[in-house]
Amino acid sequence: MKSTISKWHRLNAALAVILLPIIFSHSATAQTLTEASVRLKWLPQAQFAGFYVAKEKGFYIENGIDLTINPGGPNVLTENLVATGSDTFGLAGGAPSVISSRENGLPVVAIGLGTQQTDFVFVAKNDGPVETIQDFKGHSVSTWFTGANHILSAMLADQGVDQDDVNIQPQQVSVTPFVNGSVDVVTATWYNELNTIRNAVGEESLRFFIPEDYGISIPRDALITSERTLANSPELVTHFVEATIRGWKYAFDHPDEAIDIVMQQSPTLERDHQETMLAEMQRLMTADAAQDHGLYWLDREKLLKTHDLLRRYDVISSDIDIDSAFNISILEAACWRWHWLGSSA
Repeated sequence: MKSTISKWHRLNAALAVILLPIIFSHSATAQTLTEASVRLKWLPQAQFAGFYVAKEKGFYIENGIDLTINPGGPNVLTENLVATGSDTFGLAGGAPSVISSRENGLPVVAIGLGTQQTDFVFVAKNDGPVETIQDFKGHSVSTWFTGANHILSAMLADQGVDQDDVNIQPQQVSVTPFVNGSVDVVTATWYNELNTIRNAVGEESLRFFIPEDYGISIPRDALITSERTLANSPELVTHFVEATIRGWKYAFDHPDEAIDIVMQQSPTLERDHQETMLAEMQRLMTADAAQDHGLYWLDREKLLKTHDLLRRYDVISSDIDIDSAFNISILEAACWRWHWLGSSA
């Protein structure tokens, strides 16, 4: 018995040596806070609820981070701001923008991907001239020339349609041209524009062309940092990711409170629209590999397919090292901390 107790004490002592520094760092005080910032990809809305919730509930502070949340906008290049150190972290367009940035020499690294599926869809009206992808030929399609156009090209190619036979137009912020009938097919994110279109013309009046139905699935909302920050401050990066995930989990479990917090950032937002946005974000962020591995998972198979898609359409002119561009070690470290320290969000 004495021998067994002695072994138990030695085991506890060994565990204490390993875990106490981690537990101590988890219980950060104001004296040990590290200043950091995250640059979002757009103005305040429920698409970013997890960040605002984590800040409001003190999750970043608990992890030793005094975080400033900076909004994005139409002329804000998140990747550039993170690469130059103007912002510590950023929420960038997605896997394609990270790959393109790496080819252009920007030292940014993705440490997580938010939406596990393509977050937009192509929409037509049931009473319009477009019933199939083949019907895109000879009709007007508006899309964003920031990556969605390449998804469109891939879908057309999959169905044997020459994109030169399609009247592809750059899409502006408003979906009014589609609602008014000036455009036959419009691009809409599941969490934003689509809700506006549904309210304008009715769900039953719409026909959807979903990239996943054509074998294309592009993870988006890339959580990024710089190579320098990742190399010099891995603990900061891990703590940031852990707190952010905790913020999203809390937002999904407490949607009403999460929307309250978001609307504090921009009181003129329409609450119903924000509630729909949060629900769609939850669906997209918990889909596919995230069901087994958790939020912000980096699905290597999807990343390789995304890379090949960009090469096929000459978005990038050379191969990019996927494992350098997308670093999964931070997610693994954040999950380890979560397991040992608990997560009473």
